[in-house]
Amino acid sequence: MMRKYDSPYMADWFAISLRWVMLVSFTVSLGLGGKLALFTSLPLILLIAWNLTMTALAGLNMRVTFHRVISVGADLFLVGAFYLAQGSLRGPAFWAGLLPVLTGAIYFEILGALIISILFAMLVMYTGLQVEGNLTLAGIVSVSQVILSLIFGFLSYSMSGKMRVNREQLKGVEENKAFSHAAVQTERMRAIYELTLALSSSLSYTSVLESALKVSASALNPDPTQALSDPLVGAVMLFKEGKLQVGSARRFTTADMRVAFDAEDGILKKALDEGDPVHFTNIQSDHELSQIVAFRTCKSGYCFPLRSGYNIYGVLLFAHPDPEYFNTERSNLLDIIGRQSVIAIQNARLYQDLVEEKERMIEVQEEARKKLARDLHDGPTQSVAAIAMRLNIIKRMMTKDVDGASEEVVKLEELAQRTTKEIRHMLFTLRPLILESQGLAAAVQSMADKMLETYNQKVSVNIDQHVATQLEMGKQGVIFYIIEEAVNNARKHAAAEVIAVRMREIEKGVVLLEIIDNGAGFDMKKMAQEYLKRANSSLGMVNLRERAELVNGVLQIDAALGKGTKVQVYIPLNEEAADRIHRPRK
Repeated sequence: MMRKYDSPYMADWFAISLRWVMLVSFTVSLGLGGKLALFTSLPLILLIAWNLTMTALAGLNMRVTFHRVISVGADLFLVGAFYLAQGSLRGPAFWAGLLPVLTGAIYFEILGALIISILFAMLVMYTGLQVEGNLTLAGIVSVSQVILSLIFGFLSYSMSGKMRVNREQLKGVEENKAFSHAAVQTERMRAIYELTLALSSSLSYTSVLESALKVSASALNPDPTQALSDPLVGAVMLFKEGKLQVGSARRFTTADMRVAFDAEDGILKKALDEGDPVHFTNIQSDHELSQIVAFRTCKSGYCFPLRSGYNIYGVLLFAHPDPEYFNTERSNLLDIIGRQSVIAIQNARLYQDLVEEKERMIEVQEEARKKLARDLHDGPTQSVAAIAMRLNIIKRMMTKDVDGASEEVVKLEELAQRTTKEIRHMLFTLRPLILESQGLAAAVQSMADKMLETYNQKVSVNIDQHVATQLEMGKQGVIFYIIEEAVNNARKHAAAEVIAVRMREIEKGVVLLEIIDNGAGFDMKKMAQEYLKRANSSLGMVNLRERAELVNGVLQIDAALGKGTKVQVYIPLNEEAADRIHRPRK
């Protein structure tokens, strides 16, 4: 019957290692003595297979019933067979009996080694009697094995005794440590549990920050009788408008609550750049942190960056008058709290982004409806009104001027055909089915063809097909509408001879979309003012900027009166590229 244990037995591994050493020695002895024949090597092969089995069991932390007895007994039996097969005292490995003696000493100390040596000595004496003139040699070998068994047994006994004493001492030390720290650890675990519960159940920034500070203080000093008098100073600082500002604080003065840092040097910059916590003692020498009045009596501090990947939210900042306060245990605890806080801030930020995205999508849909209404009013509606008016004129001319009425019918037909093309073009831009079936390049080329057919507007298209296929279908749809909006703006307002659409990969992971025209251009400064006011004339630019944000891109517009317009959108293909294009350039 086999049993599995949680940890390996050192005695098993020690016995296995000694067996391998002895088996190598047996093989070398047989080779030098010219005894490596099949018959003499068979017991050796069995010994190797036996040790492989023991190695596998030890690797799995498994033992059989009466494991020690079976292990020593098998060694004695197999080594005895090997001793006889290789020629007994006349063989090159007449000393083979040392192997079971060693395993007996390992498992049963002095008594085990002595019994095994006596049993093997009996085998040696028997073979010595059968070989004429070798009785003396048999006696020498037998006595030597008995003496060595006593030595090996004593060494095993001494080592086992020391190991037992060490285990008992270690066990006592661990029990004392566990007992002395049990209450503190329990309180700290409770605090961490409360933090996790509070952070996971809150989607409010304020609640997240206050919970992080409160639980940090109680976890660092779990004794409730000393919590009120503990001089620990702490704050959570988050980036807002490019500066680190206090979100929530403990023991900060009113003036401290108003501080804002650029985090461009010192401790804050180091923590944010490296992404690792910083333990510091030189608070007064730091240009930024020395401005905090509550830190002036503190001798040590700890700064944990609230950062996840390329997203940097702020820092968790603590200071204390005790220079040795932030030891390894407290630092590890603050790391746990900091990581939980990052997750909670991410959740709160994600929730806020979802709310803003919902509001923005409603605004985009409303703007799309308004745009459709304007386009219908400026195009097909006016054309239909003109058709109705011309029909009325034709009806009157039918009785007075038949030839003139025929000419009007021809003009009416042309107007109806142009109106039909305009409506089809509007339907195409609302839902370009070719985009879903053939991709972005084909959809933009189809739009260019319809522009030429409907408005006689030339649009040249040069889109890298390999780049387009790397974009998700959702992004392709947004990019199509960016192109359509920019081309439509150029057609309506720029009176451009040719509008060029280009898209290519300019560096690894970054795609550049360009819509360039040689039309009238416009005043960028005036347009920027209208954009801020959301004036009707700048709604096209508003749409371009908002749609660029949908693909995490960066929009740049270069225009001047009489010099045309260049619309550029830098589109990232992955998070690393997004960080590069959004990172401020110095």
